[in-house]
Amino acid sequence: MTPEQYCQDKAAKSGSSFYYSFLFLPEQQRKAIIALYAFCREVDDIVDSNIDSHIKQTKLQWWRDEIQALFKGQPQHPVTQALMPAIAQFNLPQEQFEEIINGMEMDLQQSRYDNFKDLSLYCHRVASVVGLLAAEIFGYQDRKTQKYAHDLGMAFQLTNILRDVHEDAQRNRIYLPQDELQQFNVSENDIIQGRTSDKFIELMKFQMQRAQNYYDKAINELPEADRYNQRVGLVMARIYQSTLDEIVNDGYRVLQHRIKLTPLRKLWLAWKTIRQEKRRYKKWLRLNPTHR
Repeated sequence: MTPEQYCQDKAAKSGSSFYYSFLFLPEQQRKAIIALYAFCREVDDIVDSNIDSHIKQTKLQWWRDEIQALFKGQPQHPVTQALMPAIAQFNLPQEQFEEIINGMEMDLQQSRYDNFKDLSLYCHRVASVVGLLAAEIFGYQDRKTQKYAHDLGMAFQLTNILRDVHEDAQRNRIYLPQDELQQFNVSENDIIQGRTSDKFIELMKFQMQRAQNYYDKAINELPEADRYNQRVGLVMARIYQSTLDEIVNDGYRVLQHRIKLTPLRKLWLAWKTIRQEKRRYKKWLRLNPTHR
């Protein structure tokens, strides 16, 4: 199995919304983003595994060392071997890969967040930094696109937190800020025991509005000149926002089960969004012929 096949299998087996958005990219970008995604899956799977926390720490340290080896041109793992051409072609910085590992390590150090400011650092490391790397792979002309990538990553991670409340609580992790639980008079025990009260629904509405604000902010920050290059992020945004819609339609019952979109629906949303963005780009080019 080649490094590229290893990463492809890792991404495909995850069933992630990300994978469906990658299918519409040119080959070199597709290989690079799938390798990046496979790296994120590798380190995330360590943290979510049932092994001893000391072993998890040791494995994360191994990945730190492997990232250093990668940037010295000596990768050993199939994922880093697949990443090697990407870091040169797309100028991906070493410190951002290390920052992702720092974010995963936070899950070994804490399972509660006092306020949104503290949670923001976690979201930045595990999602926004990934967004910044992805933006480099997709390409951009305007540096404002970096702000878009950061805020879209925040939106994605906040959506993940809302979708995975039940699953995370089973691992004794509660990402909803403690001061906001108190604000809405929802206890940790309510979450752990799966009590979907009116107070919990109000808390969810508050959290979902924050996530939506990040989506709106990100899309408004994306320069039109870079919009088509960044179309994968827009596909993912459509899929993730559809997940939020499903949470509402399901009566906010995230404490009972995890909301999932079917693979067919994800693929349809991806195709529909790509088609819309292509039409929009062609229209923009007609109005801005110097950008051809």
